[in-house]
Amino acid sequence: MQALIESLVKLQAIELDRGRLSQEAKTLPAEIAQAAGALAAAQKQSADTSAALSREETLRTRLDREIASHRQKAVRFRGQLDSVKTPEQAAAIEHELQFAGAEADRLENDAFASLERTEALEGTLAQTRAQVEFLAGALDKTRERIDLRQKELGAQLAELNAEREAVRKQIEPEWLARFDRLAGSRGTGIALATSQQCSGCQMGIRPQTWNQLREGQLLTCDSCSRLLYWDPAMAPAPKSPQPELAPGTGRAPRKTGQAEP
Repeated sequence: MQALIESLVKLQAIELDRGRLSQEAKTLPAEIAQAAGALAAAQKQSADTSAALSREETLRTRLDREIASHRQKAVRFRGQLDSVKTPEQAAAIEHELQFAGAEADRLENDAFASLERTEALEGTLAQTRAQVEFLAGALDKTRERIDLRQKELGAQLAELNAEREAVRKQIEPEWLARFDRLAGSRGTGIALATSQQCSGCQMGIRPQTWNQLREGQLLTCDSCSRLLYWDPAMAPAPKSPQPELAPGTGRAPRKTGQAEP
């Protein structure tokens, strides 16, 4: 029975290791996806900033044309002032002249604001491009690291699978079927009994069952149905012998040469 218990305990340890490695293998692609997502976000920000710069350049080109047009109108209206014949004509030309000058000044202010935005965008674009370069390198390193780790996990899983098959061959089919069924439903199929409790469900064990387990039997937990075993190595150490009491004194006998208190 002890050999069966040892095989089942070893099988469970192998299954838990396999589960841990398999779970880690499943999480690895998420690290690549996260790094790729960060790079994509930085690339989008860089593209958006570049597009904003292009819009500012287009805006200033249009503003420069409109400013030049208003300045030309102002020159033309000044030339017409010399040939006006009535005060009304002069007032109308003065009005147009003032409007053209005011519009040119307003558009120049808009162009200056556009230049300020351009300077800020150029700084942002330099930062985002540097970030894109950094994240692209980080993604490459992440892919290399994940690829290496996947190979390591594959090798470890292959070794565990081979060990698992060897251990399973040592277990009788009836016990193996029970273990597989319990492991599939409970996560673990065998549990250590300690301090008169099942370590799988933390429920108490009946005294009779506890005594049978301490005798080396493999039993079933009444609460969770896991296979229960007891490890002799966990038995408490025997107490050190105490000195005998002197007859009729209720005290330990005096050692030779020890004075009375």
